[in-house]
Parts: sequence; C-alpha cells; structure tokens
Amino acid sequence: MCNLSCDYCFYLEKTDMYPDRADFRMHDGLLETYVRRQIEAQPGPEIHFMWQGGEPTLMGLDFFQRAVALQQRHLPPGRRIVNALQTNGLSFSDDWGRFLHEHGFLVGLSLDGPAHLHDAYRQDHMHRPTHARVIRSLEILLRHGVDVNAMTTVNAANVQHPLEVYRHLKSLGLRYMQFIPIVERVRADGTLAGPPCSSPGSDDDGQPAHFCAEPGQYGDFMCAIFDEWLARDVSRVFVQMFDAILAGTLGEPPGVCLFAETCGNNPAMESNGDLYACDHYVYPQYRLGNIADGSLDELISSPQQRQFGQDKKSGLPRQCRDCEDLALCHGGCPKHRFLTSSDGEGGLNHLCQGYRRIYRHTRPAMARMADLLRQGRPAVGVMATAGQGKSKPGRNDPCPCGSGLKYKKCCALR
Repeated sequence: MCNLSCDYCFYLEKTDMYPDRADFRMHDGLLETYVRRQIEAQPGPEIHFMWQGGEPTLMGLDFFQRAVALQQRHLPPGRRIVNALQTNGLSFSDDWGRFLHEHGFLVGLSLDGPAHLHDAYRQDHMHRPTHARVIRSLEILLRHGVDVNAMTTVNAANVQHPLEVYRHLKSLGLRYMQFIPIVERVRADGTLAGPPCSSPGSDDDGQPAHFCAEPGQYGDFMCAIFDEWLARDVSRVFVQMFDAILAGTLGEPPGVCLFAETCGNNPAMESNGDLYACDHYVYPQYRLGNIADGSLDELISSPQQRQFGQDKKSGLPRQCRDCEDLALCHGGCPKHRFLTSSDGEGGLNHLCQGYRRIYRHTRPAMARMADLLRQGRPAVGVMATAGQGKSKPGRNDPCPCGSGLKYKKCCALR
C-alpha cells in the first residue's frame, strides 16, 4: 500500500505474490505477536524496530500508538525500544510530530533533491508532484524535534546535480544523509527482473531501467559531494557512504549491510507475518516461514538463511577477491551483482566502476581521518589540510579540528 507511484519502486509489485489478499494491513493479533518476538530476538540493551511499507503511515497514527503500547507491555526491565520509520512524508500532521518526538522515533524521509529533481520520479497516483508536500511534513517533524535522516536515491534525473542535491538537503536542516543508487533491471515485457536467481528458468535478465544512473555517474556524484563535505562539513554532516568507508579504513564493521562481508541479518516481514531473506529478495524461494509459526531467532538462524548470508562471500568472483578495495566493498549488495568479471566469472557488482572511483578519490583523506582518530583526535581536523581551496589558519590561531590547541601545535604538525 502506498500513496505514491514512484517510477523506480521495486516493491509494489509484491502484491502479485498474494492474489487472494484484499487488504495488506497487519491485524492487531499479529502485531502483538511480532512485537513480542522482535523483543525476544534481540537480547541486548536496545531493541530495534524498523517500520516500512509501501507507506507505513497509511496504517494511521492509532496503529503506531497501539504498537508502542505493546512494546512497553512486553519490554523487559532495564532495556529500551528504538523505533525507526521510513516514509515518503506525505501524511504528517502536528499529532504525528508530537507522537514521534515523544516516543523517540527516527524518521527516514525520502527526498531526492529540490522540486525539479525530486518530482521527476516521485509523483502520486494522479501524476502530481510531491516535493512541496514533503517539505511541509519535514517542517512539522523538525518543529517537533523529531530526528530525521534524508533518504535520497541517486537516479538518472539527479545524478548530474550532486551539489544542488546536497546543498538542498543541508538548507532544509538535514544533517544525516543516505544516497542510494537506483539499480533495477527491466525485461522486454516491462516487468522488473529482480536480483540474480530471483526468477529460475528465465532467459531474460533484463537491462538497467531508464531511471538508473550509470555506475560512473554515480561515482562522480558521490565524489563531488565528498569534496564539498571534506571542505566544509566533516563532523557537521554525516553521509552514510562516507561513514562506511571510514569504518572500513579503520578496520571496523561498515554499519550498513551492503558493504558487510556476509548478509542475512536484515530480513523483511510482510504484513501477514511471512518472513523473507531481505526486502530485495521477497520471492517465494526466499521465504523463511511465518512468525506465527516460530520465533524470529529460529527463522533467521535457519540453514536456508545462513546459506543466503554466506553466499554473498562465497559467490565473489576472483576479480573481487583480488581487489584492493575488497575490505571496503565486499562485493556490494548481492541484488546488484549481475555483471561478468574481466575473466568471465559471474557475480560482479553493477556499481563496481562507481565504487572504485569513490574509493580511489576518498582514500587519501580517509587515511588522514583514520590517523587522527587513532591518535584520539577529532576527524574534523582533516579539513585543515584537505587543500580544498580554504585558506589555512594562522600558526597561532585555534586549530579548526576543535582540539583546543593552537594550529602550529596540532594539525600543522601533519
């Protein structure tokens, strides 16, 4: 269920998997089962819930009020709930803003840039633009103090305008950003091809859709944003891709599944309780079961799901295994691994060219930031030596890294 009709949406076709269902809303009995089993499956101090759709706000505010009440009913002492909601931002009111703030929801808001770029693909069912409505909702959320992340797709419409997109998001007060490249293939009959092996027996794997940015364009898009971020916004704006690269440079987990060595820990649950390997793999052969019939732990730790997760690593072609960027990339998302490598093996990521361009471009600055962090100094110090057109401070000026030392005794020594 969604109140948008985005050209690049890969999920609304999933209704075809449930031809006998007239309603795709989760009923209250299943909601309580899900809340209880989600809590049971997460033994740590924080228990995470991610609400997605279609468009989850179409369930209504009362649904989420019931969900929060159930969370508190089943929450063990000494632990806390963290809720996140991914939305297109068309349905918010002040009541929503107050609720989301009171209960600490993190909102991922889909916004593809200024109006002429956002509205290129994100229109409603009557083909009307949506940017102005999204901005009104964002203003409501920020007025009520709700934490908002920008979820921005990189597509054929906005890929040539990286700084316009980035500066637009900053001008709106957004400081946490994800730039998500659209990679979808379309068959000759117009249907989406899905990830590799999603349609056994099909000879038509399709071609990248017209709304997809080219891999090299995506790489240039991220490099342009990186240069501006490095010059002005380190430690002020947080871009998921740059955080992941810095983590990999430090030898830490990337914090995002597509760059992890294996996958399988982010399954998707349909509104009837059916659990699938991943939201990109909601196909019959990747169904793990139904949460009404077993615990989440049992389903996620099943041999089928463990194999799905390990296949990401074991299916890498030699070109990837020998690549200097393997520790940063790990082959990317399996959904995008449909190219043939230079020596004829399958499983190369469609975005490989773009990823390598980004890694090569960011490597020197990331190495400097990693060195600063290893020394216990803030990464913002990299801006003092980034050479991005900013004049260096005087030797006796405060160091821009925020260390409290004079520049001559801090980053000037580098």
